[in-house]
Amino acid sequence: MSFGTLQLVIRPPQGRFGWWGVGFIALAMLVFLWWAAIGSQINASNLWNGIPYMVDFLVRMMPPNPEFLERLWQPALESLQVAVWGTLLGVVIALPVCFFAARNLSPSPVIYHATRQALNCMRGINEIILALIFVAAIGLGPFAGVLALAIHGAGMLGKFFAEAMEDIDEGPLEAFRSAGVGPFKTFFFGVLPQVLPTWLGTIFYRLETNVRQSTVLGMVGAGGIGFELVSSMKLFKYQDTATCILVILAMVLVADLISSRVRALIR
Repeated sequence: MSFGTLQLVIRPPQGRFGWWGVGFIALAMLVFLWWAAIGSQINASNLWNGIPYMVDFLVRMMPPNPEFLERLWQPALESLQVAVWGTLLGVVIALPVCFFAARNLSPSPVIYHATRQALNCMRGINEIILALIFVAAIGLGPFAGVLALAIHGAGMLGKFFAEAMEDIDEGPLEAFRSAGVGPFKTFFFGVLPQVLPTWLGTIFYRLETNVRQSTVLGMVGAGGIGFELVSSMKLFKYQDTATCILVILAMVLVADLISSRVRALIR
């Protein structure tokens, strides 16, 4: 290494405070992490002392009960149906909203910021909390899970749809507008071809996420295999619990594989 290269490597950071600023930021981050560790009660000794209990729980789950599979097919399919319809309704809600949340397509800054905040609120509430709200509103069942996934998914999809439209090449849009082409034709021929691959990839990723989430929503009465999982644990039938976990893992892995293959074809 030459002297010039060494001098470049050890050159102090640019700015008013130099290395003192870097040291202060590093110290502040350490203090913040320490504060977060105290608040979350991170304790390695508790984890170490809990290992025997975790091992005992795993031993009680072995071997999984294959006879319990007959009872899980219908709830597993129900979870899949909840995920599909939650994703579809999320797309339906997100599509009309995302245009107002895109900075380059929104009619005014006020509408842009209001729409962005609405999407933030929709995806800021966890699916389980939304499921609890809808279970209280419309009763137990998978439809509450569908609505929970749809609302949360619409917030996420709307954000990603809008960001994809903000990253498009503005050249075709300017050409269409200068030629007097209407907004609908401008979208279908100038915007949609540029964002469609990204949109489809995001939709399939959301479907994959909803498959995972739908298996949990049953724990709060929103249908699916999660209800069977919680019931088996409450009844101390841990071998049935192991069977539920294996079915959920299989569903998630298959959904991940299909989603990855489809996104690879889209790119």
